[in-house]
Amino acid sequence: MLTTLAVDNYRSIRSLRLELDALNVVTGANGVGKSSLYRALRLLASCASGGVVAALATEGGLASTLWAGPEMISDAMRRGDVPVQGTRRTESVALRLGFMTDEFGYSIDLGYPPPARTAFGRDPEIKAESIWHAPQLRPSTLLSERKNAAVRLREPDGSWRQLLKPLDPGDSMLSQVADPVAAPDVLMVREQVRRWRFYDHVRTDVDAPARQSRLGTRTPVMSADGSDIAAALQTIIEVGDRGALDAIVDRAFPGSSVRVEVAEDGRFEVRLSQPGMLRPLGTTELSDGTLRFLLWAAALLTPRAPELMVLNEPETSLHPDLLPALGELIVNASEHSQVIVVTHAAALSAIADKAGARAIELVKDTGETLVAGQGRFDGPSWSWPKR
Repeated sequence: MLTTLAVDNYRSIRSLRLELDALNVVTGANGVGKSSLYRALRLLASCASGGVVAALATEGGLASTLWAGPEMISDAMRRGDVPVQGTRRTESVALRLGFMTDEFGYSIDLGYPPPARTAFGRDPEIKAESIWHAPQLRPSTLLSERKNAAVRLREPDGSWRQLLKPLDPGDSMLSQVADPVAAPDVLMVREQVRRWRFYDHVRTDVDAPARQSRLGTRTPVMSADGSDIAAALQTIIEVGDRGALDAIVDRAFPGSSVRVEVAEDGRFEVRLSQPGMLRPLGTTELSDGTLRFLLWAAALLTPRAPELMVLNEPETSLHPDLLPALGELIVNASEHSQVIVVTHAAALSAIADKAGARAIELVKDTGETLVAGQGRFDGPSWSWPKR
């Protein structure tokens, strides 16, 4: 389970430290940085698949994702006594992301490349990466370390072994060095991160993948676009918690039931039976809200629970009457997975709060995303490795 998340210099986040529990609800007004926090988590996850540079490119490159404010914000600036203005930099430009679990810590530091005559001169470079034993980064707890292209690994006897082959500037240590014998700690962290799951604004429009019938295969994990919802629901029916699925559908839509119809050619399609209807409705006939709720049911009742599930604004397109059932799904999912929910819905936040969720309210001060009520030195302790 993630115990700490750290982000520096990403969009509106200049320096943020979050303590996390099994169930975490991130709230705040529009524009305070909730989406930035969600994207930072996705960016961190891309390190395990070797796609962190490509992920940054889709966001406009490093220059578009870096903190745009001054390196330091003085108390006078926050009070409005002096205008917000830049000062002479004291540190190198760095986008830094990291997390701590019960066992390991991981951090990555990305920056600008040195000037070079190449069309790819704007590609960010990984300046440093580190993996260490929890709970604190110290020289004695460091397990694997990358400085620019050079990587060294801790041996069982405590000595260090330098890798002869340098890494490419944009390749993460997680994707290139993981080895069960030479670097078991890198492998464990990589596999842990690869099991994280993200669901963000799954489409429900008329051409949405979730509305199309498809060939079905056993699907314990629904895809991020919901295209295999029918197979995912059928997997829950056959090998998952069918009782929980039937109960939550009945709670959301009283008297209704869901099943999956399998055509002769092997195509699967969801069917929802409702009181007073002479025939069940298919996915092409369901409202956006009804289909979206079934998508959340398929995702949250997964028979293969991930270590971390991150949900971005799951209340979108849902009628307020559906939020209690959605809240129940989320709370129950947190018994098997760590869950982070980013939401605008006060009702959803209240449901989670009753279940003992950690409430994280984000606010903005002088353009900077902060945690409401958390002073400058109140967050969890964190140290970044030096470049």
